[in-house]
Amino acid sequence: MNRTELASAIAQQADVSAKDAAAVLSAMGDVICETIGKGEKVSLPGLMTIERVERSARTGRNPRTGETMEIPASFGAKLSAGSALKAAAKG
Repeated sequence: MNRTELASAIAQQADVSAKDAAAVLSAMGDVICETIGKGEKVSLPGLMTIERVERSARTGRNPRTGETMEIPASFGAKLSAGSALKAAAKG
């Protein structure tokens, strides 16, 4: 399911226009990105939790040349599935 299909499904489920559902979906993405960027956690109980995690600096290897290189510390996002999402995946 892509973004357009998701917006259409939300519109049908919530009985709103597809344009409104797409706007809400876009705003939700913006708010999640902004919140994670601040280092805060986003929790949708039963569905998922998204949080920012720190990756420590490490030594890597260039696969093309075999040369070792230092990979600097960085941040990433971690998504943990909630109980409802896990149950849906089981079928």
